[in-house]
Amino acid sequence: MTGFNWDGFLSYIPNLYLLGGVWTTIWLTVFAVIGGLVVGLLVALGRLSGVHSLQVAARSYVWLFRGTPLLIQLVIIYTGLPQLGIRLSVLQSALLGLVLNEAAYMSEILRSGFLAVPRGQLEAAQSLGLSRVQAFWTVTAPQALRIVIPPLGNTVNSLLKATSITSVISVEELMRRSQMLIQVQFEVLEIFCVAAIYYLVLTSLWDVVQRRLERRLSRGYAQTRPVAPGKADHH
Repeated sequence: MTGFNWDGFLSYIPNLYLLGGVWTTIWLTVFAVIGGLVVGLLVALGRLSGVHSLQVAARSYVWLFRGTPLLIQLVIIYTGLPQLGIRLSVLQSALLGLVLNEAAYMSEILRSGFLAVPRGQLEAAQSLGLSRVQAFWTVTAPQALRIVIPPLGNTVNSLLKATSITSVISVEELMRRSQMLIQVQFEVLEIFCVAAIYYLVLTSLWDVVQRRLERRLSRGYAQTRPVAPGKADHH
């Protein structure tokens, strides 16, 4: 049994073929997050709408996409939709699957954030002459955003790694390109270790971004909090 090839491992770190897969992983994540937020917001608003048909549709959507594995969803989209006359490319199928799956989780996070804001604030805003929609976007939504940033950030972190599942339908992201390079170089451990480092770098960079977002949002909140009586200055 041969040992770990350190020279090979180090040579794969700046490998342009693998770096191309890293870039695909990044933009897949970015577009899936944007699409997931848009669709998730619509689903969350459907759950909160008070319209029975919208609530049933939203609950069914979340139940379906949270209750089945992403891998199966991707395979069904890629191989099943063509049988209905809907033909998508590999990348289109991957994006659709990631967005629909991510939206199911984001909708629940957004909904919980909206519900965490006291309803009295919405009613107070309406009593000042704002419409229900205006009150929601100017009072409820900003406060909910501060609440949902941490769980949304964790979801993005998970999505970065979940893009590797799109390799099952031949999307050439980081995992797929690692597998293809292994078939040529026959150095499984070395190449997968490099892939793991890339994923760790990406998730670590996102962790930095998330922490800055949390600090920025909590800073404004901290400035408006009332000072505890025991800590107030006495003149």
